[in-house]
Amino acid sequence: MKKDLFRSTSLLCQTAVIFFLAACGDDASSSASAEGESSAIVTEESSSSSVTSSKEISSSSVAKESSSETESTSSENVSSSSVVSSSSVDSSKYLIPEDSLYFLTTVVEDTLEIFSFESVNFDIAADSFLTKFDYGDFVTVMIPGYDTLDVPVVASYSDVFPGEFFLYVSEGLNYIKLEARYGQMAQVVGFGRDITFPIEVTIRIQKKGGYVDHLKNLRSLSMSYYLEAYPGLSIEDFANFRMVKTTGMGEGTLYRSSNPVDPSIGRNKYADSLSQVAGVKTFLNLADSKDNAESYNGYAESYYATQNVVYLGVQPTFANAQFKVGLVKGLRYMIEHEGPYLVHCTYGMDRTGYTIAVLEALMGATAEEIKTDYVKTHQNFFNVIGDYQVALTSKQVDLIQAIIVRLMRNAYKVEDVDISDFENADLAAATEKYLLSLGMEKSEIEALKNRLR
Repeated sequence: MKKDLFRSTSLLCQTAVIFFLAACGDDASSSASAEGESSAIVTEESSSSSVTSSKEISSSSVAKESSSETESTSSENVSSSSVVSSSSVDSSKYLIPEDSLYFLTTVVEDTLEIFSFESVNFDIAADSFLTKFDYGDFVTVMIPGYDTLDVPVVASYSDVFPGEFFLYVSEGLNYIKLEARYGQMAQVVGFGRDITFPIEVTIRIQKKGGYVDHLKNLRSLSMSYYLEAYPGLSIEDFANFRMVKTTGMGEGTLYRSSNPVDPSIGRNKYADSLSQVAGVKTFLNLADSKDNAESYNGYAESYYATQNVVYLGVQPTFANAQFKVGLVKGLRYMIEHEGPYLVHCTYGMDRTGYTIAVLEALMGATAEEIKTDYVKTHQNFFNVIGDYQVALTSKQVDLIQAIIVRLMRNAYKVEDVDISDFENADLAAATEKYLLSLGMEKSEIEALKNRLR
């Protein structure tokens, strides 16, 4: 990411929400999903997690009535960091509105953590941080000379969707962490081997309790492996199989689905059969290596095994090099091979959801079309309560649609492509700029668009 020295005060006040964390740290008890996919609960029996109370979200209150922006605290309560008001420092240096409350701290000088694990730790004791901020708050993290991000405060890696950024605060630890779920945050903020310490950090409230509803929704979602749990879905919906029909996309050109060969979620044979009926000739497999895919029971007998497949095996690290390299490789494979095309990962949810959104945007889809197609996948999987699926509420739909907006804003921002006003942005032009930044040539982008038309 290009280094920026706090572009403007308005950047700190925008309502864009950006976030998610490293796969190796996920709590096993919070997710029964396949590698690289969403942390929603897979259930075959009655779920008691349909609504999570504030007490369940954290041992600290999720949304206090009083705003932490107007409180004050003594320095002895804040470890080696300080909570200060703008009257005690030169606020013009940090571009912080007057009279706001914030933490002023530094990046922990742990280069092993930064360069081996790609985490960015801040020198604030978690318990001290929680005296002023709560789980479910959105905060703005400002690292002068590097980046400014709005992220939620959470207690677990599974409290965000794959690919999102967040501030990990675990009670009892003597530091807090800026993380990207399944990603490398040091890459995101632009830390290189030439970094010098100290690196100053400012954290201030962006929206009190702004992530509380997302936490509750995430913890209430559940799915099943079995078709019987989805009496209201067609076979196509159960397999999460559908043609992409957004503006600019050719009829019968691009499809998406759950994994046609991986039997782990019970949908592979349906997806494989539907791919054959649709005449899919080229598959982008975001989840598997070739060896891994060929090891699945029934692979050799599948329609899938007879077609063109590029095996990318990427994690949903949308803002990081691994995913970006894989994405470009996959798109070039599409250019080189005949359609119809099908993109999939395991569920067809996270990696597929992002990749399809990029292709839809490139071809001229509206913001509403992108969000609607993204949420359709979640409607195909969630929400199984007891033995059967029940419809997502309109509020849940809105919360899920907001995820793809955050993910795209996040990843595009790393490439200096601004789609902060997602609803009104020229998404086609922005996506072309994004793909150019990833290393594609303009001629390749035109060839890709011709394939998809």
